[in-house]
Amino acid sequence: MGQDLVLYGYWRSSAAYRVRIALNLKGLPYESKAVHLVNQGGEQHLPDFQALNPQELVPCLVDNGRVFTQSMAIMEYLDETHPTPPLLPSDPAGRARVRALAQVVGCDIHPLGNLRVLKHLTAQFGADDAAKGAWSRHWIGLGLRAMETMLAGNVATGRFCHGDTPTMADACLIPQLYNAVRWKLPLDDYPTIRRIHDACQSLEAFQRAAPEAQPDAPPAA
Repeated sequence: MGQDLVLYGYWRSSAAYRVRIALNLKGLPYESKAVHLVNQGGEQHLPDFQALNPQELVPCLVDNGRVFTQSMAIMEYLDETHPTPPLLPSDPAGRARVRALAQVVGCDIHPLGNLRVLKHLTAQFGADDAAKGAWSRHWIGLGLRAMETMLAGNVATGRFCHGDTPTMADACLIPQLYNAVRWKLPLDDYPTIRRIHDACQSLEAFQRAAPEAQPDAPPAA
């Protein structure tokens, strides 16, 4: 399957970033196709891409003609079709914990900082860059504070979010921290998260998934 995987994404999309991490952790080769979220009013709105994903969002994974959307669903699909190394623990309680940590990012933090939300804040409410920055720092900080408590207070936390191997939770956390830095949110209050971040960034799978390492990243990125 690996040779036939095509990932539609954008270099700075944190949702596409998650899937790149998952693909790299599993050692799955894939073809990368850039969907520029700003050019031409957003290439995700063009008919060819809309035909792949009616939501007009990235990422979108195509596997032998089958189209998969939503980063969480894509990662679970990859885990079910290529179970080694696993992105989810083997026990039900562990899987529930990892999914909960991943969803703190995927369901509660990330949607409020999505490009289309920020564009709507400007178009509908006149938010300037300073206001969008304050908005982003508020919601990212609120989520990270909860996640820090969830991680620091649980014996299941190891070198990574759950145990000593990276999981889907780490694949979600690292892109969100990239966004936190981008919006100038100080990370001093999140020592467990910072430690996990450093452990993840020591791995090639995370390094190769980084936004600046993508072929569509601008030269000055």
